[in-house]
Amino acid sequence: MRKSTIGVIAAIFITVGAVASTAFIHQGEVTAATSAVANQGWSKDFSETVKIGDLFVTDDQGKQVTAAITLSNKGKTAHVNGVEPGSYTLHVKPREVNSKQHGAHAFKFTVGQELPAVASAEELVAYFERAKAMQQPVVKESLEMAREESAMADSTSNKSSGSSDHSTTNNQVEGVDEADIVKTDGDFIYAVVGDGKVSITDIRNPKNIEQAAVIKMEEGFYPSQLFLHGKTLVVLGEKYEPYREEQQATSSKRLMPVNSMTMVRLYDVSNPKKPSMIREVGAEGYLNGARKAGDTLYFVTNVHPYFWIMDHFDGDVLRPSMYDSKRSADTQLLDYQDIAILPGATEPSYSVITAINLSSPATNKVVTKGYLGSSEQLYMSKENLYLTATSYDNMSTSNMMIWNPGTANTELFKFALKGTDVTYHSSAELKGHLLNQFSMDEYKGNFRVVMTEGNMWDDKNPSKNHLFILNQNMKLTGSVEGLAKGERIYSARFIGDKAYMVTFRETDPLFVIDVANPAAPKVLGELKIPGFSNYLHPLDDTHLIGFGYETVAEKNPNGGEPRILTMGMKISLFDISDFANPKEQDTEIIGGRGTYSPVQYDHKALFQHSQRHLYGFPVSVYDETGKKDYIELQSAGALVYEITPEKGIVLKGDLLKKNTRGEQYEEWDKQIQRMIYSKDELYTISTKEINNYSLDTFTPIGSMKID
Repeated sequence: MRKSTIGVIAAIFITVGAVASTAFIHQGEVTAATSAVANQGWSKDFSETVKIGDLFVTDDQGKQVTAAITLSNKGKTAHVNGVEPGSYTLHVKPREVNSKQHGAHAFKFTVGQELPAVASAEELVAYFERAKAMQQPVVKESLEMAREESAMADSTSNKSSGSSDHSTTNNQVEGVDEADIVKTDGDFIYAVVGDGKVSITDIRNPKNIEQAAVIKMEEGFYPSQLFLHGKTLVVLGEKYEPYREEQQATSSKRLMPVNSMTMVRLYDVSNPKKPSMIREVGAEGYLNGARKAGDTLYFVTNVHPYFWIMDHFDGDVLRPSMYDSKRSADTQLLDYQDIAILPGATEPSYSVITAINLSSPATNKVVTKGYLGSSEQLYMSKENLYLTATSYDNMSTSNMMIWNPGTANTELFKFALKGTDVTYHSSAELKGHLLNQFSMDEYKGNFRVVMTEGNMWDDKNPSKNHLFILNQNMKLTGSVEGLAKGERIYSARFIGDKAYMVTFRETDPLFVIDVANPAAPKVLGELKIPGFSNYLHPLDDTHLIGFGYETVAEKNPNGGEPRILTMGMKISLFDISDFANPKEQDTEIIGGRGTYSPVQYDHKALFQHSQRHLYGFPVSVYDETGKKDYIELQSAGALVYEITPEKGIVLKGDLLKKNTRGEQYEEWDKQIQRMIYSKDELYTISTKEINNYSLDTFTPIGSMKID
């Protein structure tokens, strides 16, 4: 059962049908959804310990049925499994607790084949009313801010990117495309270049690249990501409308605060020099992530309704909005039948999933569904979409506003994909928290995940790291737990039946884990070296590339553990041919303290050309000067390396420009954002210019300013 920062506040959002006295229940301590999905079972939390012998289940006719009842959480959570879809009642026999006699209790619940939709406006309002009641201090402050802002407004009115003759995005999963700021078809470069613009550059003649077109968005729309699907350019962005006119019962109008919309604009680029928008769709909230598999585009938004002010504005502020220019010129509220409650969800927020088939973008239907419950990380295979949400244990209303990652667990929600049909499948809760999307993987029907539990600086309860394997119904089948105590995960990668995980505190242990047997994963080998890798990238079946930092340990002047300082950027070539004895075959250190590259936190910034064995990235090189602890920008641009098992890491292209003007930072509009190739040329893209180079010699060919 999720007990999040806000979720604990709203621990009684989802009502339980109690048909007897509730003296046994302490307010805010017992939660349960009245409905559950058949393959997940149903759970019930109690404020006090119960015993298996005190529990039994009856059907809607009052007949006792056979059910698999188990207990967890020290006997305070009951789990009911093994019943067919239908209506049931969980009974608690009369019992004595702490010398006090408690009467019988009964709790109704329903098991169905899929998540039930929110039944009515009243049910939705009740969900959010409880959140409001439990958040009075926060609500009061937020309401005053909303009133002030309203008054002010009234007064002013996976293995991709390099196997063909041009680059593709460095995707995590083969066959699943990820949105990025740059896309190419080999003839044209499409790029988000800032100032609300998308630039289209003609690169068919490398010696004379020219700007084919610029799509200028109106004020208030901010493009951020792109897909390219045949002759359709997909532009994702945020459309910000802070207030909406709302008609009042008194016939007057007020400005109601609203969330921004994530919009998807579809352009026909069959003639790239004259792109034309053919459709616009959108969903309320900020973009969590977007993927494209086959002809279908999926994007997920997170929505936090203004539920604390719903009594002060007419209109429905609780349901998320969606938009489709094919259907209406205005946004539309999601139907109640398209809103469901995720198992255990208690947060006053939504995860909204939208899908559209791009094969006929002007006419194909758009499907949008809202799920009460938040989401953070996103992973997608060709068949399934996974969302994660953080839950916090051992929290009460007195400390609910104090965030402590050491108490965090993670809930995982699986959705089955079949074209635009997105269906909730199953869920699980695991101890610990995830780093990013590379902490997750699906392989042969199983879901694998690595997590860090606890806080690495908590000496009394030091952090530890786990690997879990779940089956297709999100049931735990195997695990390796308690690795690298006192450290946390810095990067991870699953490749076939092996998992690779980097943890760090003072040194960088690289773990090699065999996950071929889902019931019995095991650690095969471990390598400890200075520094750490933020991102792991497969080179071949027996080698990995790590991108991260070199580190040094300094004596702590206050005593205790040494101070760990990050130094220059580090590239490591790992030889994993002997799984029991992984080795760091080669390294490259770039610059000194302060050096950084986008590839260390954004895998899509990695350039690769598989046939030429080339890997590159934008980088800003810093180093210390004569002054103690003072660093200066030395150069900025990009570097390209040839990386092979035979030769190791060899610099091939130095595209750095020296800092001759003493600037502390490079010019933002000339900072390289992405690198791609087409045929025999390399292109670097910044917000204001595109440059190209020979892939044979890396000598400059030409340059083009972006208007």
